[in-house]
Amino acid sequence: MPIKRRAFVLSATALSLALAAGPLAAPALATTDRPTPCAVAPNGPDIATLTAELAELPDLTATAGTVRVGGKCAWSGSGGVRDTRTQAPALEEGRFRAGSVTKLVTASIVLRLAAEGRISLDGTVQHYLPGVLTKDFKPITVRQLLNYTSGLKPGSAQPGGSVDETFPHRFETVTPREVVAASVAAGPAADPGDTQTYGNIHYTVLGLLVEKVTDDTFAHQAKVQVFRPLGMRDSSFPAGTDPRIHGAHNRGYDWIDGELTDVTEWNMSDRWAAGDLISTTADLERLLKGLIGGRVVSGPLLREVFTLPFEGAHYGIALQRLELYGQEVWAKSGSRPGYATAVAATRDLSRTVVYSVNSTDAKGDGGPAAERFAVPVFRP
Repeated sequence: MPIKRRAFVLSATALSLALAAGPLAAPALATTDRPTPCAVAPNGPDIATLTAELAELPDLTATAGTVRVGGKCAWSGSGGVRDTRTQAPALEEGRFRAGSVTKLVTASIVLRLAAEGRISLDGTVQHYLPGVLTKDFKPITVRQLLNYTSGLKPGSAQPGGSVDETFPHRFETVTPREVVAASVAAGPAADPGDTQTYGNIHYTVLGLLVEKVTDDTFAHQAKVQVFRPLGMRDSSFPAGTDPRIHGAHNRGYDWIDGELTDVTEWNMSDRWAAGDLISTTADLERLLKGLIGGRVVSGPLLREVFTLPFEGAHYGIALQRLELYGQEVWAKSGSRPGYATAVAATRDLSRTVVYSVNSTDAKGDGGPAAERFAVPVFRP
């Protein structure tokens, strides 16, 4: 539902619900510091709970999970099985579909292009993508796309409203331009800047904008602007409509017609710049720290990341602001069939968490996974 102009405070329960959505100068930005192991860190995260929860896998809700904790101390762990047929142990550094965490990559590309003077956050879609929007739309700025206040309606997607319904169509292609065209044909949902409504459409338009401004593919811009500089060696976007996850990975499953079904292979082209990233927990930790820590951009552009557009809004740029145990936490979740992912960190990066859970209901309520694998990290 749209978020209107009203104030609110988010609790630990709200976190669980929220976690349920030109190159830089340096060749690599990954830190070489070795933080203290969480097991010996005083007043550290609740690693005992994380360990116990991973030990419960596989269960009816998930076949595997991997968690990576960072900040003042470091810890990682995994549980469950890589494949329900072979029962091989889950891979701690396996690749997975990151879903809407992809938006952090897209936001980072746009911010980098803004730092280079190639994009203005005050510039409009009508300027950068002439002819894409009709005269029914008021000017929509890049900033409004980034903070979900563009007023655009959702676009098209693969047929079906649930995983069960979409599964037979999983290899069908819906292009980003078709997604946007369907949104435009439906007309505006609201005036730009009036309402914050989370959705993929904002970032699909940003993907088209990146390609137009750079005269390059979105996937290549992700590589040169984000992956290489941050040392994200195991992150990629599928080539075209390729439905596979290349490299070592834990397989994803969902309940289809009452049977646990392998849903690993899936054409995600309709998600693209909004949700088609394949990554690892280590790489997403690098991305989270790089963005929040000022390694992607700094100064006024970094402040934009944490600026809420109006009172009552809870997203800045891509990330959602939460209050948890008296701490300010910035988070983003993502899900695709078989894979539920989340990243979260305190503003000072003293505590960070990244998890990927092979949820058997990844497109359902993500709250239980967050309660199990994210909330304990921020518990005093």
